[in-house]
Amino acid sequence: MGCGWNKVKLGETGLLVSPLGLSASYGASGSDVEHAFDSGINYFYWGSFRTSDFGAGLRRIGAQNREKIVTVVQTYTRAGFFMRRSLESALRKLNTDYTDLLLLGWWNAVPPQRILDAALKLQAEGKAKHILISCHNRQMFKEFMANPAFGAIMVRYNAAHPGAETEVFPFLKQRRVGVVAYTATRWGDLVNPKKIPEGEAVPRASDCYRFALTNPSVDVSLIGPKNRDELNEAMLALDRGPMSEDELAWMKRVGKAVRNRQMGFIQRMKD
Repeated sequence: MGCGWNKVKLGETGLLVSPLGLSASYGASGSDVEHAFDSGINYFYWGSFRTSDFGAGLRRIGAQNREKIVTVVQTYTRAGFFMRRSLESALRKLNTDYTDLLLLGWWNAVPPQRILDAALKLQAEGKAKHILISCHNRQMFKEFMANPAFGAIMVRYNAAHPGAETEVFPFLKQRRVGVVAYTATRWGDLVNPKKIPEGEAVPRASDCYRFALTNPSVDVSLIGPKNRDELNEAMLALDRGPMSEDELAWMKRVGKAVRNRQMGFIQRMKD
């Protein structure tokens, strides 16, 4: 683990997590999973795409170090019955009895009771230690955070989309759920030289993760490397540490410009 950040508790769940979490969705291999673990990462998101090689890497680590890793299994199901099938299938493939976090994916409104009941039953059986929920509608997070069923939330947060700073994070004073941030690079836009204003330095991927993690409300920032080089660059965020005020101001200028550029494109398309 780099010197910039140590492992932290994921809200009130009690889970001790690395500040960076590795996602399976973009091409990380099983050997990348093991490399990340050896480098101090213990949060692994086997989520939107349960790639077999990533799962194999998790299985190998879990065989000797299950208590040292935090696994996230995601379900997008809108039917309670399929949630059980989905989770149990994932647990068999990972050769484990439980996942630390069961992620209810992409709920922009409160899930119906049948979904909550299915998740809570799996939790009561010990197959999921805690329930995590993701959302693209920031106004809903206040309600999610007030619901004791949810131990953590997953929210979009980056220099181009900083709205969580005013619409989500202030409500953590009412209940400190765990906070996982995603899309730190804004799908690569924040590290794309073609989209950065003239006269501004182009951020590195590690800068984007440092930006997210410098906010004290963020426990984990997800990384989605395609290969070992991208993984190593992302993990440099841990060595480089929190951003200075000048660096934060720079990232916010870049982020605002990137977002304005996109909004202008959308408006031109409408016109």
